[in-house]
Amino acid sequence: MARKSTSSSAAPTASTGVDTTHKRNSPPPTAVQEEPSGTPVTHTKASDDSDDSPSYRFDFEQNDFENRYRNAPVPYDPSLLPNGSRSLSSIGMQAFCLGLVFAFTISATAWLANEGYTIWRLPAFFSCLSIFHFLEYYTTATYNAPHCRAESFLIFSNGWHYNTAHALATLEITISSFFPQYQSALVYPPYTIAIGFLLVFAAQVVRSVAMATAGTNFNHTPVQTRKEDHELVTQGIYSWSRHPSYFGFFWWALGTQVLVGNKVCLIGYLIVLWWFFYRRIIAEESTLVKFFGEDYEKFRKRTPTGIPFIR
Repeated sequence: MARKSTSSSAAPTASTGVDTTHKRNSPPPTAVQEEPSGTPVTHTKASDDSDDSPSYRFDFEQNDFENRYRNAPVPYDPSLLPNGSRSLSSIGMQAFCLGLVFAFTISATAWLANEGYTIWRLPAFFSCLSIFHFLEYYTTATYNAPHCRAESFLIFSNGWHYNTAHALATLEITISSFFPQYQSALVYPPYTIAIGFLLVFAAQVVRSVAMATAGTNFNHTPVQTRKEDHELVTQGIYSWSRHPSYFGFFWWALGTQVLVGNKVCLIGYLIVLWWFFYRRIIAEESTLVKFFGEDYEKFRKRTPTGIPFIR
């Protein structure tokens, strides 16, 4: 005949063997795990890492947050698709191609110059272009993300005038390489090469710094409507040139032609760019006066552009 248990409620239960009234004060549980070799290994949970300790709860909540954040689905955005304005595939391909062009052209420039071929100027020109277009996108993505688009590389969005200018520069480099006497009469290395390189480098730095300083106030195309967060930038590089991005591009373009020894295109670039920025600045500043009123009038009076004969 089975004997009925008379144990009290405070005694360990038959199913667990754990005294529930002393659960909080009992020592940490010990887990015994047997290694494949048969040697038991004991893992003891530290007493200060109890489930109720602040550090344990923080670690658990932090890990839970990180897991949910890492596994959260990316919001659907049509602009990220191949035909969208922020197409990831287009951005990746343009960046990849610019990297290839730069790697090839900088290597070709060094080799051709070392071998004494004057055609080194052609890959040098494309090296300058690849760096310029990459930095246009990179600076925009870093300091002006809301306005960043796949076209921020400016490879295909600068218009036919821009592409024609570079095509003519390429043509002059190629043709002049077949006439050493013509080129040697107009180019005096290493002086013009050094001057051209310094112009390109300094002007590129100025333009990139200008874009970074302006931040979200910068746009590759003039705007006609002022947004709520649009501010007048007058500090930093804007304190000595009120259009430092235009200043930078103007001297960068001229520097490329000095570097490669294009005298015809140098004159052509000078005339076309001056006329373009002259008209652009007049039109843009009329809009900026509407946006900022007397503040911009004072800024315009005390700050030059840095472009010759454009006050």
